[in-house]
Parts: sequence; C-alpha cells; structure tokens
Amino acid sequence: MAGHESMKSKKDQENRMKNEDGASRMEDSNKVEDLSESKDEPPADVVRLCQETMSKTAIYLRGELEGTAEEYKLLEQMNQVTINKYSEMKHIAMNISRAMVELDDKYRSLQPYLDQIDQIEESVSNLEQAAYRLDAYSKRLESKFKMLQKR
Repeated sequence: MAGHESMKSKKDQENRMKNEDGASRMEDSNKVEDLSESKDEPPADVVRLCQETMSKTAIYLRGELEGTAEEYKLLEQMNQVTINKYSEMKHIAMNISRAMVELDDKYRSLQPYLDQIDQIEESVSNLEQAAYRLDAYSKRLESKFKMLQKR
C-alpha cells in the first residue's frame, strides 16, 4: 500500500503544480492586460507629433504630385508646340516639293529651246571663226594685189 500512497501523493503534487501554474498564468495574463490597457492610449504629445508628421508628409507628397503633374502638363505643351512646328515644317516642305516639281516641269518644257540656243551659240562660234579666217585671207589678197600694182 505504501506504493499506492506514494503514487497518490505524486498525483496530488502534479495537480497542485498544475493549479499553481494556472494561477501563475492568470497573473501573467492580468499583467499583460494591464500593460496593454496602458498602451492603448499613447501620450498626447506623441499623438500630436504623429498627426503633425502625417500632415506634413501629406503636404509634401501632395506638393510632389502637383509638381509632377505640372511637369507632365509642361511636357504636353512642349509636345503640342513641337507637333505644330513639325506640321508647319511639313507644309513648307510640301510646298517646296510642289515648287520643285513645277520648276522641273518648266525646265523640261524649256529644254528644246535651251538645246536650240546651244546649237545657235555653236553656229555663231563657227561663223565667227570663219569670219576671222576670211578676214585674214582678204588681207593677204589685198597685200598681194598692192604688190602687183606697184610693178
């Protein structure tokens, strides 16, 4: 029976330890609840500083976003000006191209006349050379005639 009593006392001891452990846990739980209750409401100056920080951060971010939006608007305006300028340049280039085509057509229509002018110029040059040769020949004939007259 002594063995049975020692087992009983062991069980009693275990039960007591469990009860003590449970009581200890309840005390710890109460302490945590007390701490969490005290943490629920931070000091007023911390709250004020947090609100001020959030407010200033919001103002800063709003300013950054507005600045970025303004930069995008400026880029849009610059793009629009560039589009208009290139459109202008396109019209100018098209007008120049049309004028070039017209000039080319005029040149082609005048080409036969220009060819005739070149031929006339060549003929005049040949005629001029013939006139110089004829003049030189007539001077030689005149000098021979004068020599024959003197005799």
